[in-house]
Parts: sequence; C-alpha cells; structure tokens
Amino acid sequence: LACFLTNPLEVVKTRLQLQGELQAPGTYPRPYRGVLRAAVAVCRADGLWGLQKGLAAGLLYQGLMNGVRFYCYSHAEDAGWTGYPGGTVAAGAVAGAVGAIVGSPAYLVKTHLQAQTVSAMAVGHQHNYESITSAFKSIYQQHGVVGLWRGVTGAVPRVTVGSAVQLSTFASAKDWVCERQWFRKGSWAAVLAGAMVSSVAVAVAMTPFDVISTRLYNQPVHADGTGKLYRGFLDCILQISNKEGLLGLYKGIGAVYFRLGPHTVLSLFFWDKLRNM
Repeated sequence: LACFLTNPLEVVKTRLQLQGELQAPGTYPRPYRGVLRAAVAVCRADGLWGLQKGLAAGLLYQGLMNGVRFYCYSHAEDAGWTGYPGGTVAAGAVAGAVGAIVGSPAYLVKTHLQAQTVSAMAVGHQHNYESITSAFKSIYQQHGVVGLWRGVTGAVPRVTVGSAVQLSTFASAKDWVCERQWFRKGSWAAVLAGAMVSSVAVAVAMTPFDVISTRLYNQPVHADGTGKLYRGFLDCILQISNKEGLLGLYKGIGAVYFRLGPHTVLSLFFWDKLRNM
C-alpha cells in the first residue's frame, strides 16, 4: 500500500536523478524541473498511468526488501539488542543491508522501467523492456544470475544508511513533536509530523546514495556485464562530483523527501498493525 501510493514520486525521483547525467550544470536540456512540474511532464509524455511505471517491480522490491528488513529488526528488538547504546542504529543498518541484497534484482528492473519514456523526454539510458517479465528474462539471458544483482554495491549503502537513520529517528521525532504539544500523542497528525521531521534527516543522509544507486542500476553495460559509465560505487561518486558538482549528488532530493514522509508513516503503521495481529 505504501509503495502504491508513493510510486509516482519514485518515478519523478528517478527521472530527476538521471537528468543531466555526467554533464556540467546548465549545459543540457531539462525536461523535468522540480517535483510538481516533473510529475506533469511525465503525465504529458506517458499519460496519467506513466506515474505508476515500474509499479509491479516496485511492489516486488518493497515486499522483499521491507519484508526482510522488518523481520530482521523485529528479531533484534525481541532479542533486546536495540536496548543497548546505538543498538537501534546498528540493528536498522544490518537489517537494511540484508534487505537491500535480497531485493536488489527487483530494484534493478524497477529503475529500468521507470526511466523508460518517449525519446523527446528520455533521460539516462533507455533499456526498452515491454514488461517486468521481459526485463528479468532479458537480463538473465544476457548476463546470467550475477547480472540480476548488478548495482547492488550502490543499493547496500543506500538502504543501510536510510534504514539506520529512519528506524532510529522516527520514534524520537514522533515523541519530540508530542512533547512540544503540537499534536496529541497517538494521533495520525503526530505520526505524520514525526515522520516528516525524521524524513529531513533521512533525505539528507540518503539522497547521495540514492542517486549513486539509480545511476549504477540504470547505466548501459558491456557484454561481460561491466558498466560503460561507472566502474563501481567510488568511481560513480567521483565522476558525479567532478562533472556535475557536489549538488549533483542531491538531484531529486525534493521527491525523495516528499516520498519518505508518507511512505514512512504508511509502512511503519501497517507493519505495527500486522505485528499486533
């Protein structure tokens, strides 16, 4: 449910992060400008349903990644590990890393599908798959099982950092807004406000890793499966910083932030309710 409701922002974020890849600021056309205008541009190019591109792969990714992530974190809580100093951060980081590895093939396909559009609005490499099934089949036939985990070196740091910051700051941020009596404790408004406060920290910490992850997943590859643009995680950081500036690592941060708040509320709310059941 969280994925379905926030997937349009994920599509917008992917387009913004691929726009102007390895080009100096101001030297390339910008079909996508800001969150709202980018969403309108996606609708004009791909229709209203274009905002739900890659939804099936996104649902598969969230099911695999968050299923494993919350499962591992729950066990850490039950074992009492989160009660130690720094325990919530460590548990969130480890749970996120494991979830990222398991869900990486689905994230790879999701990124490819969300980047696809008409040539006039295309940004980044266009893989041109017809469906999620054809995407998995094509990647497997060309590069084998290993090819399905291409880009995982960017995904693990991304989810590790995001999970550690999210799970360690959400509860404290929610309590913080209640202590200041902005909202009644236990109300939806308090949960949403806490998530949006927490999301500031998550967006700042996670966006550079998110940009790197998107670039590594979407780049074209040689016949042996090696990337044509980036050799790996560190090379991607250096190339973006050198050619696009440090702000290039924060492309799409607006979409990242506005997606994280509602997604955090919804995913943690449903997780908590299902655990109680």
